[in-house]
Amino acid sequence: MKLKAVILAAGKGTRMKSDLPKVVHAIEGKCLADYVIDAAQQAGADEICLVVGYQHEAVKRMLAHKDVVFAFQEQQLGTGHAVKCAEAFLGEEGQTLILFGDTPLITADTLNRLREHHAKCGNAVTVLSAKADDPTGYGRIIRDADGNFVKSVEHKDATEEERASCEINSGMYIFETRDLREALEEIRPNNAQGEYYLPDTLTIIREKGRSVDAFALENAEDITGVNDKEQLAAAAEIIRARQRRGNEENHVFGNRTGESGQTV
Repeated sequence: MKLKAVILAAGKGTRMKSDLPKVVHAIEGKCLADYVIDAAQQAGADEICLVVGYQHEAVKRMLAHKDVVFAFQEQQLGTGHAVKCAEAFLGEEGQTLILFGDTPLITADTLNRLREHHAKCGNAVTVLSAKADDPTGYGRIIRDADGNFVKSVEHKDATEEERASCEINSGMYIFETRDLREALEEIRPNNAQGEYYLPDTLTIIREKGRSVDAFALENAEDITGVNDKEQLAAAAEIIRARQRRGNEENHVFGNRTGESGQTV
C-alpha cells in the first residue's frame, strides 16, 4: 500500500533563542528535519511533504538536497490546520504518516513497528504513544478499564483524572488517508487554545465506528522533541551514542568475515 508522509515544520521555535527556524538546527552535520525525512523514507514513505511557515525559504534551502515537496502554513492555527495545508498532497488512497520536523530521534524501526501494528489491527488511525515518567505538558492517551483506546486529550484541556495518565501522545500517527481527509473537514477549534487539533480526528474517526488505537513504545526516547538548546544537546548525545553502537556492531561483524566474504 502506498505510504506518504507529512512532516510538520512550520514553527519558529522561540525557546531555541535563535533567528534560525528550529528544524534547521544541526546535529552531526544534519539538520533536525533531515533525520525525520530519512526515517520516513527508510520506513517506506514514497512521497514526503514538509509543512513550512516561519522562514520557509531558509528551510527549503537547507533541505534542497532532499526529495520532498513543501506546503505553506501562513498562520499557525494548530496541528490539524497544518495538515490541512498539505491536503492537496495527501491524495485519496493509501496511508499517511504524520511526523514532526523537530524529533530527530525517531527511527525507521519504530515507524515500521507502528505501521505493522496499524495493519495487524485493521485500524483507521494509530497514534504513536509512550509511557513517560513526567507527562506534564503532553497530550494524554486515555484508555478504559480493559486497556482499550478512548481518546487523546491535550494537557490544557484534560481533567485532573485524565492528567494522571502517564501515556503520552507523541503527535505522530499513521492514518488511512481517506479517513484522515474526512476527519479533517470536521475538526473545530473548540478548545483552550482556539486551535484546530489533529488529535480531535481520533474522536471523529472513532465515532464513525472505525478502529482507533495507540501503539505504545517501551520508552519515550524515540519521540522526544527538541524545543531548546539543552534538548538539542541531549538529542545530539543520543545520536552520537547510536552512531558509536552502529560502528561497533559493524566492526564486530567485519572481524567475523573472511576475505572471501564467508563467515569464519
